[in-house]
Amino acid sequence: MKSCAGSLTWWSPPSQPSAKLLIISTVIASHRPATADTCADCRINAVRRKLRRRTRRTRMRRFEIAGAVLNEDDLALSAAIAAAYRDRIRPICLCRQPGIPMYVAAMGEQHVIKRMPLSGGQHDPDCDSYEPPVDLSGLGALMGSAIRLDPESGMAALRLEFSLTRTGSRAAPTPGVSESTSVKSEARRLSLRALLHLLWNEAGLTKWTSAWTGKRHWWNIRWHLIEAAKTMLVKGAPLSEVLLVPEPFRAENKDAIEQRRATALSVIRPQQTGPRKLMVLVGEVKEFQAARGGHRLVVKHLPGFPLLLDDRAWVRVQARFKAELALWAANDASHLIAVATFGLSAAGLAIVEEIALIVVAENWIPYESAQELRLVEALAKTREQSIKGLRFASPADQPIVAALLLQHRPRPLALFVVPASADDAYQDALDEMIASRPEMDSWIWHAGRGEMPALPVR
Repeated sequence: MKSCAGSLTWWSPPSQPSAKLLIISTVIASHRPATADTCADCRINAVRRKLRRRTRRTRMRRFEIAGAVLNEDDLALSAAIAAAYRDRIRPICLCRQPGIPMYVAAMGEQHVIKRMPLSGGQHDPDCDSYEPPVDLSGLGALMGSAIRLDPESGMAALRLEFSLTRTGSRAAPTPGVSESTSVKSEARRLSLRALLHLLWNEAGLTKWTSAWTGKRHWWNIRWHLIEAAKTMLVKGAPLSEVLLVPEPFRAENKDAIEQRRATALSVIRPQQTGPRKLMVLVGEVKEFQAARGGHRLVVKHLPGFPLLLDDRAWVRVQARFKAELALWAANDASHLIAVATFGLSAAGLAIVEEIALIVVAENWIPYESAQELRLVEALAKTREQSIKGLRFASPADQPIVAALLLQHRPRPLALFVVPASADDAYQDALDEMIASRPEMDSWIWHAGRGEMPALPVR
């Protein structure tokens, strides 16, 4: 092909193009055919310049794999990652020295490098694997007690506040958030809600940029949740072995999907002796249906598999999660996510033992108030990547960061939403939190004093 400089340039695509070349090819394919005024080289260079502008604030990552150092756009990286997955080799992220161990996950026929659980703070702030300091969210209070990291295996051992077995007669299900007002007592173990927040956080589902609009769907949410669960241990076994995240349902694959679900449920089939085993469900609520003696929890992508709650359980769910149910009802674009422990009765019915609910926006970012939803919706339109802060086990009267803009310049930006009910103790705790992070700027919305201030973002 002829370039604008008048020289002849020949280009043939590699057998395994890099992600950036694939993006360039996709963008070029959507443009009009080349003319005398717009040669292919010019269009390629224009797209490359556009990609550089999009990523100018993110440093190109380098990895060491089996002794070889490769950039993330290296054509040999895909094969090296696949070999690392096959040979169980940990890639090393070289954003800092010494490097930080990573792991490889399979996504269909593709392989991706992912950070080890809760290791984001070890990475350079310009690295894609970087995560904000845990003390700005409710995660900090859980580290070292409810969550313990094994530096050798990279796994996170979890101590749960709820049981995954049931002995004797079934007790009334209880809401999955500790009602204790003591931060210390809550931090010893993970409640159901805290576990869901941990999974959501480690799955990367708290991150967002406008470039992802329309690209987050249940199938990839499910994959990331399961991958996150594989890095977590409960009593020495991977959490993924007792986690049920519904497979996207397709009528034409109904029999195969139900067979795979039956295989997964085989671990909790009732036994003649011993305690009943339970599983953890994470799914999107379709509806709560009235039934004889209680309600049915109907989960999307689980047709014909209702989970039963008795009357007392339903009353308690309505009381404990009144805000979440109201927020869900008020916004048709939002999703209600349930996390529940459940077992199977002798008749094969799924019985909920304990349940917690969170509400997420259209882009699956969690929020806990109408004010936070406004912030989430505003951030969804910006090109800067945001990270939503989660409460985990922190009580509602303690401040947490609502969101972080780590790539914001000249300094990272922490965003806070102060509820109208906040008292002096809340404000003092917020001031202390902000003062503890002098390397960050802060943006504060006092919800009781007026409308949301303008966001200093593009």
